[in-house]
Amino acid sequence: MTQRSWLFSPGDSERKLARALASGADAVILDLEDSVAPAAKVAARAIVRDFLAQHPKAERGTQLWVRINSLDSGLALLDIAAIIGSVPDGVMLPKADGPPDVQKLSHYLDALEAASGLAAGTVKILPVATETASAPFHLGLYAEAGLSRLHGLTWGAEDLAAALGASTNLDETGAWSLTYRIVRSLTLLAAHAAGVQAIDTLYVDFHDEAGLSASCRAARAEGFTGRIAIHPGKVPIINAAFMPGEDEIAFARRVVAAFDAAPGTGTFGLDGKMLDIPHLKQARRILVAADNNKSS
Repeated sequence: MTQRSWLFSPGDSERKLARALASGADAVILDLEDSVAPAAKVAARAIVRDFLAQHPKAERGTQLWVRINSLDSGLALLDIAAIIGSVPDGVMLPKADGPPDVQKLSHYLDALEAASGLAAGTVKILPVATETASAPFHLGLYAEAGLSRLHGLTWGAEDLAAALGASTNLDETGAWSLTYRIVRSLTLLAAHAAGVQAIDTLYVDFHDEAGLSASCRAARAEGFTGRIAIHPGKVPIINAAFMPGEDEIAFARRVVAAFDAAPGTGTFGLDGKMLDIPHLKQARRILVAADNNKSS
C-alpha cells in the first residue's frame, strides 16, 4: 500500500507520539534527529523503543518509522541498535549523500536484524536524498544500486539551504527558488526510475490549508505519491489530495473497460480524446489507488 501522509513527531514526547498515531496518517515518523535536543537523545531512544513495542507491527494500522541521526553524527548506529528489537516499519536516513550511505545503513540493519531474530529486510529505508550539496548529483544512481530495502525517496529544502549557505530557499513569489525546484524534480525522476515511492517535502506556508491542498493535488498530478507533514491537522488534507476524485475514478474505469472490450487494440477515441497504452497504465494506477483508499 502507498503511504500518502508521512507525519513527523518528536521522539522525546510520548504525548505527541500518541497524538500523531491518532491523526490518521498513513505513516508516522518518530523523530530522533532535528526535533530532539542533544541532551535528550538517549531518553528519546528509550521512548521511541517503548512506543514501538506498545504497538506491535502485526497490529499497526499506521506504519511507524524512525528518523535516526545522520551517519556522520556518530549516533546512527546507537539509534537503530536501541529500536530494532521493537521492529519499526522503516528507518528514515537524513543527509544521505547517495546510495552508498543507504547501503551502509542496510548493512547495519542486516546485522541487527539477525541478532534480534528478525527476517532479513524487515526494516525498510527512506533516505532524505537531497540535504547535502553533493547528494542531488547522485539521485540517478539509486535506480541501479540494487538497494532491496529502499522504500522511497524524499527531499528536503532546509538542510540543503544550510549546506549551501543560502539565506532563503524561496523566490520573490514565495515558491521554491530554481535550485530547489530542480532538486525536487530530480527526486521525483529518481524515485520512479528506482521503482519506489516519490514523497514530496513539507508545504512552506503552515497556515495555508487551501494552498496545501492545491499543492498536494499538483504534486500528485506530477507523479508524487505522498507528502511529509509536521502537524497532525494537515494529515486529512494530504490524504484527501493524494487520492483520485470520483470523476477521475469513473473515467479510469471507462478507459479500462474500453481496452478490455477491444483486446489487441492499441489506441482508440473516448470523449474526443485519443487514448493509447500509457493512458491505460495510468487508469489502472488510479483504480489501484482508489482500492487502497477503501482498504485503509
